[in-house]
Amino acid sequence: MNKAGWRSFAIYGCVLALCQPLAACGPAEKAAPSTNDGAASTKAATIPADAPLVIAFGDSLYAGYQLGPKEGLAPQLQAALAADGAVARVQNAGVSGDTTAAGRQRLAFVLDNARTKPAVVLLGLGGNDMLRGIDAAQTRANLDAMLAELHKRGIPVVLTGMVAAPNLGADYAAKFNPIFPELAAKYDASLYPFILDNVVTDKALMLGDNIHPNAQGVKIIAEALAPLVEEQLPGAD
Repeated sequence: MNKAGWRSFAIYGCVLALCQPLAACGPAEKAAPSTNDGAASTKAATIPADAPLVIAFGDSLYAGYQLGPKEGLAPQLQAALAADGAVARVQNAGVSGDTTAAGRQRLAFVLDNARTKPAVVLLGLGGNDMLRGIDAAQTRANLDAMLAELHKRGIPVVLTGMVAAPNLGADYAAKFNPIFPELAAKYDASLYPFILDNVVTDKALMLGDNIHPNAQGVKIIAEALAPLVEEQLPGAD
């Protein structure tokens, strides 16, 4: 990761330290209307019924917290793939407030009820574990179990990472932060080390809580993730 990426880690960690008592990334009682329709203004391309399926399985950073129906990660990733000439259907399986334990409980259900076997699964959980101070060993075990399940089913994974807030201490960070690169290596998964890299440092790309990206921020994330997804799609070189 470049210096800007590590700076994003540090700044985001400081924001999390301030917001941790809110147990952020949880569900909102009512989604606020979007203030940025630009990222979703282009008419979505028609996706063939037999297009490869990509499932975005995560928490509120995947679910489109406080965003319009076309502004979350799934629709914007689908648009980014289409812009690159990679046709795929991206399913939103993000649930605001999900911990890794909750994700582990619902993963098999989501996979079993998918319209077809996913070509790729994006996995992005762990932020809520960290905000709640859940034992990093539990987070690791839950993510390990989910990656093992996906590996057993022969489904490629793109794993998006998170970073521990500094007020949790160096010991916690030393246990939490390596989870993502180490499990990605263990299961030969593609890794995007920090989901908010190049977004969290720009207030214009974040919602007012300074934790969740706005529509334009999600667009940047989707465009960064698209190449990793494309590498895993059927027919990729």
